[in-house]
Amino acid sequence: MKYSRYVLALLVLLLSACGPSAAQTATTNVVATTTFLADIARNIAGDRLVVDSLLADGADPHSYQPVPADTVKISESTVLIVNGLEYEGFLQPLLENTDGERSIITASDGLETRQMQGDGDTVVDPHMWLDPILVITYVENIRGGLSRADPDGAAMYNSNADGYIVKLKELDTWIKEQVAQIPPEQRLLVTNHESLSYFADRYGFSVIGDVLQSVSSVASPSAQQMAELVDQIKASGAPAIFLDASDNPAMAQQIAAEADVIVVSDLQLESLSEGAPAGTYIDMMKHNVTQIVDALR
Repeated sequence: MKYSRYVLALLVLLLSACGPSAAQTATTNVVATTTFLADIARNIAGDRLVVDSLLADGADPHSYQPVPADTVKISESTVLIVNGLEYEGFLQPLLENTDGERSIITASDGLETRQMQGDGDTVVDPHMWLDPILVITYVENIRGGLSRADPDGAAMYNSNADGYIVKLKELDTWIKEQVAQIPPEQRLLVTNHESLSYFADRYGFSVIGDVLQSVSSVASPSAQQMAELVDQIKASGAPAIFLDASDNPAMAQQIAAEADVIVVSDLQLESLSEGAPAGTYIDMMKHNVTQIVDALR
């Protein structure tokens, strides 16, 4: 019995030594809506917090349909990280049907948005993460939100965020070096839906047109719109149509056949992949840039 008291005392000391970090892990449950947001957040949280993604690898947020397990995941969260700018159209019904309270970090807060014509209306283009310099603001917003939710971890989040910002700047430099292989007059992008405008603005591309004249990948073009895009492609000399891996390629292939161009159908624009080639946000961007450069240079 005396030996048992010593063991118990030792266990108490060990648990105490774990400090607030171990306790905080149990009380701060972080969920990000998308895989790329989850990866960015993990780089800031380090090993202090577990960050889960609501969507699975390869899922398209535009066509995503929540399942009951997603309601449970949101209910158990204390911090929710979203892109914002109406990107997560599926989220509001989930929030209305979940219990508990949580703080919401909107990664895009404070950034100047682009306006675009979509489905007959002027809408905001939410695809800011495809410009890694804009993602620096994402990092700052996530760092601030995690620090407010877990003040004891603020020093770690600050340090990790600073280190990740360095990596984002290095990524930006690498992209510029790769894009420099393409003559400026050949930096022409045709996409499935409007997704690469922030990327194009950063790196000197021109967006010739989109198969789906919408911010969403689930719109449907008219025959007239498809014919107009074929004419635009022929007039510009753009050699390829670029699609996300989750896009239905049927319409793009039809337009490509009429315009005599190729379809590059394995970009990762909306989600990470499970492992290579786009298992992290930085790998995702490098994969996309490599595919674009190979098709245009």
